[in-house]
Amino acid sequence: MTNIFDQDLDPNSANFTALSPVSFVERSAEIFGDLCSVVHGLRTYTWAQTRDRSARLAAALQSLGVGRGSTVSAMLPNTPEMVEAHYAVPALNAVLNTLNTRLDAALIAWQLNHCECTILITDREFAPVMAKALDILKTQFGRSIVVIDVCDSEYRGPGEQLGQFEYEAMLALHEPLSKLEGPQNEWDAIAVSYTSGTTGDPKGVVTHHRGAYLNAVSNVATWTMPHFPTYLWTLPMFHCNGWCFPWTVAMLAGTHVCLRRVEAAPILDAMREHRVNHYCAAPIVHSLIYNAPESMRAGIDQQVRGMVAGAAPPAAMIEGMAKIGFDITHVYGLTEVYGPASVAVKRDAWAHESLSEQTRLNGRQGVRYVLQEGMTVMDPETMTECPADGVTMGEIMFKGNIVMKGYLKNPRATQEAFAGGWFHTGDLAVMEPDRYVKIKDRSKDIIISGGENISSLEVEDAIYRHPSVLACAVVAKPDPKWGESPLAFVEVKLGATVSQAELIAHCKTLLASYKVPKEIRFEEIPKTSTGKIQKFQLRERAKIGT
Repeated sequence: MTNIFDQDLDPNSANFTALSPVSFVERSAEIFGDLCSVVHGLRTYTWAQTRDRSARLAAALQSLGVGRGSTVSAMLPNTPEMVEAHYAVPALNAVLNTLNTRLDAALIAWQLNHCECTILITDREFAPVMAKALDILKTQFGRSIVVIDVCDSEYRGPGEQLGQFEYEAMLALHEPLSKLEGPQNEWDAIAVSYTSGTTGDPKGVVTHHRGAYLNAVSNVATWTMPHFPTYLWTLPMFHCNGWCFPWTVAMLAGTHVCLRRVEAAPILDAMREHRVNHYCAAPIVHSLIYNAPESMRAGIDQQVRGMVAGAAPPAAMIEGMAKIGFDITHVYGLTEVYGPASVAVKRDAWAHESLSEQTRLNGRQGVRYVLQEGMTVMDPETMTECPADGVTMGEIMFKGNIVMKGYLKNPRATQEAFAGGWFHTGDLAVMEPDRYVKIKDRSKDIIISGGENISSLEVEDAIYRHPSVLACAVVAKPDPKWGESPLAFVEVKLGATVSQAELIAHCKTLLASYKVPKEIRFEEIPKTSTGKIQKFQLRERAKIGT
């Protein structure tokens, strides 16, 4: 039924624009075009230059047929080209697929085929694995794609050019688009990112322009970020599109400080040289910083604010960062919610608590982001909210604008994830009396190591391929460096023999290095009467080391 407020008050180009983070780039170039946008070794760009380079990339991609619904994949480290891809590809209403640089060739080829990639932008450093991936893509899937090679000025190592186009040459050949516009419909896909599922099969998480825009804004509100921040790229931009921070930094006309390598010395050198004041990372990277010799941190006298997620941060990490004066904010999320979607908001009263109590409070997963409509802990069977008693366990669930469109070409998984009108995270938690959420266990058998997801079933499948293995189960083992690492329990076939070193070497031929178990224990695996492995018992063994 219409009313007087519906009459002759339709949306039009003057009063309605689809939300897209691409608009942040245009605004910063227009108003703050003279300010520094990107620093990468000897290269520096202003916002006017970054906008120009992104618009030239968009024009080049458009000339190759990229448009709405096209997929452009990027195999890039944290470089200016990766920043520009986050601006150029969405401006064409195309879909950006950022590839994990740690993956093996077979999985990369599978992802390129699944998302129907037409253009690949790849750094020379990754030429060996990408050459294999492109060969698998052609021979196994019958697909050939256009390759654009990036010859980064800061890369000195080997690596051949795989395609017929070179990035800088392409930019030089094309006039920039007049405007980075974005989509007509903010529900259009902006990115597809792959995450491991409980079955071991990757799922393509499809996100939209509206969600990316709103989460970029939420990052600002959550962190109370000022204008013109200097942001260090320790978090891989391939990880949930850098938690939307490529767009957050554009919104605030800040400076992207790029790093090809995430190591203590270059991180601290960059913080000192460029007066970095914000960065994001998994717990292991923060640990690198506070465990570094004090001399390496000399001269960093500005307030540095770090955001931590990817795995529950160890208490030692939170305490360590506090002792060196870094201000750490703990956030929680998943690829399906654009990276962080909840935060352990610090209250003033916490500052009066002991360091151990502050560590406990800050170690919780917290409350929903300001632009996320709902976050709670529910019984997944009854879909009723668990009491905020800090005891009753349920599943963390989200709803709102900062939730994915769904899983690419996987309607069943999408329906299951959204059952009951909420997004089911698969993480088991309690809600404490102040309504802050605390994870207690994972219903998904996913191991989060150094901020990267590892499917336990994928690792088990690799171990099972060894002829001496009768049974195996892989669980997460607490790891002081990586947060978690894969621990394998193995039963050997009667009459067969195999050593830990042999099995680890076997796994290295089938898995990316970070997925290979750090330890293998040869012992009986607990099972139910029907033969189902009881992983909860193995998790307890992993914790106590028996």
